[in-house]
Amino acid sequence: MSSRLFIFAIALAVLTMSQKNASAQTAPKLDYEFFKTRVEPIFMTKRPGYARCYVCHAESNNAFHLEKLLPNARSWTEEQSRRNFEVASKLVNPGDADTSRLLQHPLAPEGGGDIFHSGGRQFPSKRDPAWRTLAAWVNGATIAPRN
Repeated sequence: MSSRLFIFAIALAVLTMSQKNASAQTAPKLDYEFFKTRVEPIFMTKRPGYARCYVCHAESNNAFHLEKLLPNARSWTEEQSRRNFEVASKLVNPGDADTSRLLQHPLAPEGGGDIFHSGGRQFPSKRDPAWRTLAAWVNGATIAPRN
């Protein structure tokens, strides 16, 4: 009887550990409101010595294509923001900023980024506040608590 109890205890421990690992590996959900209010403005921000992300990526024919603003607009419409969200979401690995193309491509190689980005090094390091905002979005940050 004690060997059955021991086997049951081992099986229960293995099941519990596998459930914890499965929940730990679940990628966070990307939050649209956080993207719209905190991430999109980064794409319009002018950094000394560099063009805004928008300048190149609204006219680009690459994986990161931002919607072109309407004439005289300073921000995207709701529909355009949703399309930007969809495009940007394809360039990140939720929960893993260090392997997300959207964060690595404009990051300086000295900071762990890609070797080449034709738009220059928008972020000198992972300590850059804008880079950290992007990373927060990739890691599941939200504007309002989720239910």
